[in-house]
Amino acid sequence: MNINDPTNAWAFAKFGIGQPVPRTEDATLLRGLGRYTDDIDLPGQLHAVIVRSRHAHGVIRGIETAAARAMPGVRGVYTAEDLKSYGPLKCAIPLKSRDGSEMKRPRRAALAEGKVRFVGDPVAFVVAETPAQAKDAAEAVEVEIDPLPAVTSAIQAARPGAPQLFDDVPGNVSLDYHYGDSAKVAEAFAAAAHVTRLELVNSRLVVSAMEPRAAIGVYDTARSHWTLHCPSQGVFGLKGQLADILGAPADKVRVLTGHVGGSFGMKISVYPEYICILHAARTLNRPVKWTDERSGSFVSDHHGRDHEVTGELALDKEGNFLALRFTIFGNMGAFLGTVAPLMPSLNAVKNTASIYKTPLLEVSTKCVFTNTTFVSAYRGAGRPEGNYYVERLIDRAASEMGIDRIALRKRNHIKPSQMPYTASSGMVYDSGDFPAVFKQALDAADVKGFAKRQRASRKRGKLRGLGIGSYLEVTAPPNKEMGGIRFEADGTVTIITGTLDYGQGHASPFAQVLGEKLGIPFDRIRLLQGDSDELIAGGGTGGSRSITASGTAIVEASAKVIANGKAIASHVLEAAAADIEFTAGRFTIAGTDRSIGIMELAEKIRGGLALPPEGPQSLDVKHTTDAIPSAFPNGTHVAEVEIDPDTGQVEVVKYSSVNDFGTIVNPLLVEGQVHGGVVQGIGQALLEQARYDSDGQLVTGSYMDYALPRAHGMPEIEFVSHPVPAKTNPLGTKGCGEAGCAGGLASVMNAVVDALAPYGVAHLDMPATPARVWQAMRSTKGT
Repeated sequence: MNINDPTNAWAFAKFGIGQPVPRTEDATLLRGLGRYTDDIDLPGQLHAVIVRSRHAHGVIRGIETAAARAMPGVRGVYTAEDLKSYGPLKCAIPLKSRDGSEMKRPRRAALAEGKVRFVGDPVAFVVAETPAQAKDAAEAVEVEIDPLPAVTSAIQAARPGAPQLFDDVPGNVSLDYHYGDSAKVAEAFAAAAHVTRLELVNSRLVVSAMEPRAAIGVYDTARSHWTLHCPSQGVFGLKGQLADILGAPADKVRVLTGHVGGSFGMKISVYPEYICILHAARTLNRPVKWTDERSGSFVSDHHGRDHEVTGELALDKEGNFLALRFTIFGNMGAFLGTVAPLMPSLNAVKNTASIYKTPLLEVSTKCVFTNTTFVSAYRGAGRPEGNYYVERLIDRAASEMGIDRIALRKRNHIKPSQMPYTASSGMVYDSGDFPAVFKQALDAADVKGFAKRQRASRKRGKLRGLGIGSYLEVTAPPNKEMGGIRFEADGTVTIITGTLDYGQGHASPFAQVLGEKLGIPFDRIRLLQGDSDELIAGGGTGGSRSITASGTAIVEASAKVIANGKAIASHVLEAAAADIEFTAGRFTIAGTDRSIGIMELAEKIRGGLALPPEGPQSLDVKHTTDAIPSAFPNGTHVAEVEIDPDTGQVEVVKYSSVNDFGTIVNPLLVEGQVHGGVVQGIGQALLEQARYDSDGQLVTGSYMDYALPRAHGMPEIEFVSHPVPAKTNPLGTKGCGEAGCAGGLASVMNAVVDALAPYGVAHLDMPATPARVWQAMRSTKGT
């Protein structure tokens, strides 16, 4: 297809970079034709059910399995003793404590060994011919546990005398992390004209992906080969984790992922259930399937957030920021999740610096074990909350100092002329125009008209508040990514890359990039991500990295395809390779009208075109990038809330956002990502909180007690783009997947506190439920 041909130009305009192309998978999914893990049934498969602890903490005295083994259809009952040949589940974060000592990493086996440490801790599993038989037998397994005292708060767990989860982890502290120059920060605080201090709670959340986890384990005895079907965020990394735990060579492990119904960080890791079913598959020589129920998901899927924070901001008399200081207790739950220590430590450092020219930053974090479900990444993974801490401190400082909150932010913005800018976090921002984004956000939100809207609300008996939430996120750390391009026998072209679509809609934007670089028709492009055997590298999807990582890989792989194509086209066109040019999908002899399209050339190769043996024999490419740097998406969100003073009910009535995501490949999908992130931010701000009682029982263990945001309670979300392309990747992208959460938390909570200011409420922790708001309004000190 030639872009210069007027009959073809429309296709490039419609499907090129920057166009709002719909998701190609929607027709399949909306007709119920998706293929999720639970949709897979293999010949001869058995079914597994996990037996979980009902105690938060206790010593296992015995597990009686005889009755279960004798039940109809049961093919096996297994405990920790049966799984001793496998390695433990591991944390992947290589952090050290402030004294240089290694982070404490107690062993976590797939099934509890000697002791249970949270409600839901897996202690045994049953395999039977049908799910009902497995469930009945699981209920017949008798687990004798001597209960021990439990602790669920990170701060309480770190206190002297608290129940100890592990003998080799004194004080329950896994990591005592520190960043910054304590002496210089202390000096800045001592010299400050004003210091603002806030106690903040980053509330614990249940991930609540639409699709519960499921898995099928297969073992091929003849090849000593394992296959795991499961939802994931990237099969290449999951394969590496599995191989390590199984003690198997990487080429003896395969991970397959089909459609995935959401994850938000939760499906990135190996879970105990996967080791259990793989063991049973090997032992019984039959596939074994396990599908979680929602009640199981509440305790077995890792949770998100859960940090208790003291934030401090030092300012001079003009309101210039001098230093930030955070003291954080991060609740790890009962075990270290794959990336759990990252959020309250390194990611707090990277993201609390935000868009402000604060010269000094100190973060002191204790990562603490408690008798709760383990915690790991949840949408943003430290980025939204880092920005939330700073934005709450700024609003509070403005109030205490009598400085307008907008003026205070403007005074401390990093200016475009200062780029590249080395932030107090040590990160180097390559691009951004924070003052312009901020101004555009205020204009889009009609902040000047707020007083009029506030008066109208007051006439209707409602309180109205306006909140600002600026953010800057540091996306996933540098990692390599695969860019494979394969010209198929049926005339289609397959992109092979190691990110993974679990709801984002990767197929369209990746095809837009490839189509623009190689001139391949959009409808001929396919995407392959979910087969680890096809990958030579892959960082998975997370940390808003996908379009930057896979986009860069596609761009670089396309250049290699063009190089191959020039060599092959020179043979077909009988010209020197140096004389071949490539433009808009066609290889042309320079200065002539002799050319051949890339798809036509691929067809000739498939047809048996004889090629010189010393040159490329195909257009196909398997490419791995160098490590791709982090990017810095940023923006400002403005929320307005109304509060019913009689009930404490909060409603978000107006929401605007201006975002800098660099080059936007597909604005339709980017806006959708922002909408989803904002709704999850509103959910945490107003509704969601996983709560435990003093015995370690999860009291919000179903949707009867755990509230999720619903469409009818959400505002119209205005999305405006202010792109400043990144300079660290060839597309100029910055990532967008978690930004909505980052803007949503701060803007909504600042709006709530603003609305409650007439009642003397200076701070309110998330979630701002009606009960909390009502109580705060009736307390002279607030809460």
